[in-house]
This record gives sequence, structure tokens and C-alpha cells, in this order.
Amino acid sequence: MMRRTLMLAMAAVVIVSACSKTPEAPTGKAPGQNPSAQGGVVQAPKPVRAKSSPGARVFIAEPANGAAVASPLTVKFGIEGIALEAAGEVKDDSGHHHLLIDQAALPPMDQPLPFSDQLLHFGQAQTEAGVNLAPGMHTLQLVLAGGNHIPHEPPVVSERISITVQ
Repeated sequence: MMRRTLMLAMAAVVIVSACSKTPEAPTGKAPGQNPSAQGGVVQAPKPVRAKSSPGARVFIAEPANGAAVASPLTVKFGIEGIALEAAGEVKDDSGHHHLLIDQAALPPMDQPLPFSDQLLHFGQAQTEAGVNLAPGMHTLQLVLAGGNHIPHEPPVVSERISITVQ
């Protein structure tokens, strides 16, 4: 008798559980199929890239290219033709700075910029930063990115400068 009661209770749980699910809208696809899948591989949604206007530019205002400096140094960011805004909302013609230190090549421009010791994020719309660098030659470059840390379309990138830390 107890076994029958237990089985009835389990059946009731299964029925209530099945009936309480929200029905899915029909898609014309078999369950588990993704309409965006191609060749059995599910394609991730394409990241949203903010647009930048012609003439938008970022630059390193200080230190100057070729400067000999002491560490820690202050790097001042310049921006023209595009609004400086904190990270968060993705809006055309606005973004925040990212400082690349000793990067031989730019990271992918269609993906979020990674966080690292050589790629610093300034998501609070900072216009300068104190940077500690070891003695020797270093390169610095700015990349502006939208609220989601993805560079603009087209990218807004400064010239790469070289400095020597004494």
C-alpha cells in the first residue's frame, strides 16, 4: 500500500511539473535545432559594434613620442570628434579609452578587448592614467571602444608611440 501511495505521489509530481511549463512558440524546427545553425555548428550572435564618425580620433597627448621618462609616469589621453563616456551602454560616436602597452599588434577589432597588464581599461571615462613601467624602451597606443569594450566600426586607434623609461 505504501509503495502504491509513493508511486501515485511521484506520478502527480511529474504531471504537475509537465503542466506548469510555459509552452514554447512553434518555430517550424525540430526541438534542439537552432535556426541560425549552419552545418550543425551553432553560430554565436555577432557582437554589437558602435559606429564612429569620420574624423574621430584618439591620441596620446603626453608623453611625447621618443620621450625619456621616469616611472611611474602619467599618460594623458587625447580625443577629438567623438564623445568620451563611461563603459556600459553601447552608443554610436561615444566610447572610453584602452591603453595598449608593448603590444606588437592590435587585438581583434570585432571582439571585446581583453583585460591584462598590457591592455588597460579606463571604463570610467578617464582622461589620464598613472602607469608603472620597468626601465627600458616601451610602446604605448590607445584604442577607443564602445560601452561593451568592443572597438568601433571603423576603429578609432592612436598612433603607437615609443618611450624610454630611465
